[in-house]
Amino acid sequence: MAGADGRTIRLVVLNYNGGAHTLRCLEHLRRLDWPAEELDLVVVDNASSDGSPEQIAERFPEVRLVRNDRNGGFPANNLAMRDLDGVRYLGLVNNDAFVEPDYLAPLVEALDADPGLGAACPKLLLAPRFADVRISAPGFRPGGGDDRDLGVMVRGATVDGAEVWRDAHLGEGGWGREADADGTFEWSAPEASLRLPVPDGGDGARFRASVVLQARERTTVVVDGGSGPVEAVVGRDPVRVEVEVSSAPYDVINNVGSQVFDDGAGADRGWLERDAGQHDRPVEVFAWCGGGVLFRPEYLRDAGLFDERFFLYYEDTDLSWRGRARGWRYRTAPASVIRHLHAASSVEGSEVFAYHVERNRLLMLVKDAPRQLALHQVWRYLLVTASYARRDLVRPLLGRHRPRLLVVRRRTISFVGFLRLLPAMLADRRRLRRRQQVPDAELQAWLVRR
Repeated sequence: MAGADGRTIRLVVLNYNGGAHTLRCLEHLRRLDWPAEELDLVVVDNASSDGSPEQIAERFPEVRLVRNDRNGGFPANNLAMRDLDGVRYLGLVNNDAFVEPDYLAPLVEALDADPGLGAACPKLLLAPRFADVRISAPGFRPGGGDDRDLGVMVRGATVDGAEVWRDAHLGEGGWGREADADGTFEWSAPEASLRLPVPDGGDGARFRASVVLQARERTTVVVDGGSGPVEAVVGRDPVRVEVEVSSAPYDVINNVGSQVFDDGAGADRGWLERDAGQHDRPVEVFAWCGGGVLFRPEYLRDAGLFDERFFLYYEDTDLSWRGRARGWRYRTAPASVIRHLHAASSVEGSEVFAYHVERNRLLMLVKDAPRQLALHQVWRYLLVTASYARRDLVRPLLGRHRPRLLVVRRRTISFVGFLRLLPAMLADRRRLRRRQQVPDAELQAWLVRR
C-alpha cells in the first residue's frame, strides 16, 4: 500500500484475459531495479474468465488485485488511479509489455527535475527484434483516386514454421495494414522490405521463413532474405514463397511519446522506425501513450482521469489534450525502455479496433479541439464515407458486380456511435472550455501536418 511519506510508486497493469502476457509482465516488474518496499504493484482485472486473476493471486502475492465487475475497457485503470494519497508517482504498464530492469529510474528523474511535467514517457520498442526480407515486384497504380505505387499483397508469414504474421510488417515500401473478407494484408510498393520477428534468442543465425503473397494479376516476384533471391509466380490465388533469412536483427520503435496530426488522428512518435538512437534525446511531446507512462498525481487530480465512454483507444490522447489545455507538459525519457507486443489484446484491423478508432477520434475532437478543426473533421468524415460508398457500392451495382460492404459499414457504424455520445461530448466541451488556460492557437501549433 502507498506510504504516508509519499515515497511509494504505484505501477498499474490492466488485465482482461491476458493469460501468459500478464504473468510475463508481472515477472518483469518483480525484477525491477527499485526497492520493493517503495513499489505498489496493482493489477486491475476487467472481469477476466481465463483464470488469470487466480494465477496472479497465487504467483504474485505482493500484487494487489482489484477486480472489476465488468469489462470496462482501458479506462478501468481509473480504479487504481483515484486514491493517490501518499503516492509519489503513478505508472501504467500494458499487460502485453515487458519492462527492462532499469526502466523506472529515468522516468522518476524526469519528473523530479521538472514540477511542470505531468507525465514522463519511456521508449516503447516492439517486443521482438526483426530481420529483413526484400520483396520486388512490377509496380502499378490502381486508379480510381488511389495513386499509390503498388506491388503485391502480403497476407501471411512464418518463421521456422511458426506463424508470425501478427508481428510482421512492411517497413520500407509498405502502405500499412488493411483488412478485407479474407483477413488482414499489406500492399507492398514495387520495392519493399518485410520485417520478420527473429526467433527468441536469435542473434543473426539463419532461419527459414515463408511469405504468403497475392497479386492483382499474374506476375513474377523476387523475394530475398539475404541468402540469395528466390523467384515466384504470383497471381490472384495466394502463393507461399520460402526463403532463408540471414540479415542482422535490429530493434523497431513502437512509441517515444505521442503526437497528433492536423486531422486529429493520434499517432505513435517514431512508429515503425528502425531504432538507431534517433530519439534518444529527451524532448517535450504533445501527448503520452497509455501503454507505458509515469504520472505526477497532481496532474491527474487537475486534468482528471480517463473518459470511461471511450472504452478503447484515444482515451490517452483525450487526457493528454485536457492536461495540455490546463498548462501541463510531457517529456520523453528514452533511457527508460519497455518492449511491447503491439495490439496483442485488440487486433489491429479488427472490428473492435476499427469501430473505436474512428468513433473516438471524432469524440475527442468535439470534446477538446478548436471548433473549426472539430467541425471540419466531422464533415470530412461524412464526405470520405460518401466517397467510399460511391466506390464500393454504387459503381459495382451499376456495373452489375457484387458491392463491397466492409469499409462503408464500419464507418457508418462508427459514426452512429459518435452521434449517440455527441450531446455528452458537447456538454463536456463547455465545461472544459471554462477551465482552459492555454490558448487554442498554442495547442494547435503542436499538431503535425500530414
